[in-house]
Amino acid sequence: MSDFDLRELDDFAKDMLEFAERTVPRETRRFLMREGNKLKNLTIKRAKLEVKQYTGNYIKGIKRGKVYIFAGDQSIRVYNSAPHAHLIEDGHRIIRNGKEVGFARGKKVFQQTEKEFEAQYVKDAEQFIDELLEEM
Repeated sequence: MSDFDLRELDDFAKDMLEFAERTVPRETRRFLMREGNKLKNLTIKRAKLEVKQYTGNYIKGIKRGKVYIFAGDQSIRVYNSAPHAHLIEDGHRIIRNGKEVGFARGKKVFQQTEKEFEAQYVKDAEQFIDELLEEM
C-alpha cells in the first residue's frame, strides 16, 4: 500500500475557496449588471419597433433593477416603471364614448426580448465562467 501526500491538493482547495469567497461575488454582480444593461438596451430597441404610438414615457420607463437574491441565486431584472406599461404589454379594451369598440392586443415586448436574449446570455455566462477559471 502506498502513501499519497495530499498537502498540495489541500492547499490548492484552500486557495480556490479563498479566491471564490473574495472575487466571485463581486465579479458575478458586475457580470449581472452588464447583462442587465444589454437586456435593457435590446428591450428599448424592440419597444421602439413594436410600439407605434410614441409618447416617450413608455420607452423612458424601461429600467434595469438592482442585483438581488431570488431563491438562493443572484438575479437582476429589467422592468418598466411607466404606469401604463401593463396596458401596452398585456393589451387593453378600447372604449369610446362609454362603449367598448375593440381590444388592443398586447405587444409582449418583454417576453419577446427575453426569448431573443436567452441564447446570448448563455454564451456570455459560459465565457464569464471560463474567464473566472483562467484567473485562478
